[in-house]
Amino acid sequence: MGPPPVVADVRRAVRHALADLEPGDLVLVACSGGADSLALAAGLGAVAPRAGLRAGLLTVDHGLQEGSPDRAADVVRLAPALGLLGPVEALSVSVGISGGPEAAAREARYAALSEAAGRLGAAAVLLGHTRDDQAETVLMRLTRGSGTRSLAGMPARAGLYRRPLLGLGRATTVAACAALGLSPWDDPHNLDPRYTRVRVRERLLPALEEGLGPGVAEALARTAALCRDDADALDEWADAVYARAAVPDSALSDIGAVAVTVSEVAGVPAAVRRRVLRRAAIEAGAPPGTLAAWHILQVDRLVTDWRGQRRIEVPGGVGAVRRCGTLVFARQSVRPVL
Repeated sequence: MGPPPVVADVRRAVRHALADLEPGDLVLVACSGGADSLALAAGLGAVAPRAGLRAGLLTVDHGLQEGSPDRAADVVRLAPALGLLGPVEALSVSVGISGGPEAAAREARYAALSEAAGRLGAAAVLLGHTRDDQAETVLMRLTRGSGTRSLAGMPARAGLYRRPLLGLGRATTVAACAALGLSPWDDPHNLDPRYTRVRVRERLLPALEEGLGPGVAEALARTAALCRDDADALDEWADAVYARAAVPDSALSDIGAVAVTVSEVAGVPAAVRRRVLRRAAIEAGAPPGTLAAWHILQVDRLVTDWRGQRRIEVPGGVGAVRRCGTLVFARQSVRPVL
């Protein structure tokens, strides 16, 4: 007799996510001890030996709660029983304040995971985000007026990171842990209404389900997948336009400036053109995380509504100015020789 259906669902998702790896590759799972990551860790422990993979575990101690080192140690001790016999480490981090508590904790966590993965030679790091997490992400970004790329949510793969459970709901991971006799740890931060994601999870999504009927999370996750397909196509188109529009100029490169030809970007659809302008701004030094859609809309007017405007400022001290049929992005006013 096989495993319970919910356990089989998790294992199937893990197996699919690792299908391209080679025997002997090291896979690490990031496990907090919560139901999602615990079910994922158990799934990896079952799948890895059959695929000839080495499997290990990383847990991050953010140091934000009393007793957090003990909880991290508990997760480490649990790893062998889950079948994770490769490297197992608890990573202690210092969480800053930049961008708010959620963003700061996330930045510290990913920095620690990336360092450990590189040091240990991992081929992949698995993250326990589920379909419900994806729905919450889409809702939060929707309220910020985000574009297609942001509404695409979390990717199933990004570099070393893989999210096998994006097609499964949180109820599946909870049931899988129960079926395996595992006792997840419930992080009190997951019930703290000071955090935006908690308010979305505990208030907004239930209200939508009550008002619109069940299936909201699944619909939002499907929307994210469709947006990702569209965004990938638009990004590919924008890459081709950028390659044609970028002006090679050593004098500009020496000061970190970037220029694009107006005529090359003027005739393409707005969604493609604004991607090109965003990439140029980032290449010139604008931080991606603070470069908002309205910044790019202002720069776009230099192409679509040119009336001799002055330099348009964007984050990072970068500005865009139109000169001699080009848009120049730089940290200082530049009059290029073109």
